[in-house]
Amino acid sequence: MNIKVCGITQLKQLQQLDGLEIDFAGLIFYPGSPRYMGDKFSPTDLKHSDFDLKKVGVFVNAEYEEIASRIDEYSLDVVQLHGQETPALCESLSDHAEVIKAFQLGDKSGPVDEIIADYDEVCDYYLFDTSSADGSPGGTGTKFDWALLGKAKIEKPFFLSGGIGLEDVAKINAFRHPDLYAVDINSKFEKEPGIKDMALILQFRQGLKK
Repeated sequence: MNIKVCGITQLKQLQQLDGLEIDFAGLIFYPGSPRYMGDKFSPTDLKHSDFDLKKVGVFVNAEYEEIASRIDEYSLDVVQLHGQETPALCESLSDHAEVIKAFQLGDKSGPVDEIIADYDEVCDYYLFDTSSADGSPGGTGTKFDWALLGKAKIEKPFFLSGGIGLEDVAKINAFRHPDLYAVDINSKFEKEPGIKDMALILQFRQGLKK
């Protein structure tokens, strides 16, 4: 099982994740997030580092020019689009990096296959997160009903996200879907926003079935 750790704000922690053989690390470029990258480490630091993990830039309703600039600046391998981005934007960005399109699911969501249909040809992965009552883009720290995915065909590799913690290892190992590709973890593995607890992440990685 692949693992993505999102909300990294320190170069040292990015290096530690690479040492733990984590597969993806998320760098948030959305100013509204408490884990906003800002200028916490420089683009040069990433350009001159050799990582096995994939660096994922997380954006919310950003313009093409801004995202393309960050891909180049920070040598991003993947972009994660966590807002109301159009299929056309996903397709344009796919020339520069792999694309994860995120969708928020909850009690009032429609059928998953209908929600994702327009994006089938224009992105590499989906990510399913928990919808919030106030419409904010993720970061709720809560789980949605994974049964919503069990009913869907999807037919593209997807990341499972939303309030996942160490206590969910057995549930993840028991969850069955042919397209489940990775789990995305964040706030449940923090000492404070943007600062991860590496011991917890290691426990989580060791507990997941490969």
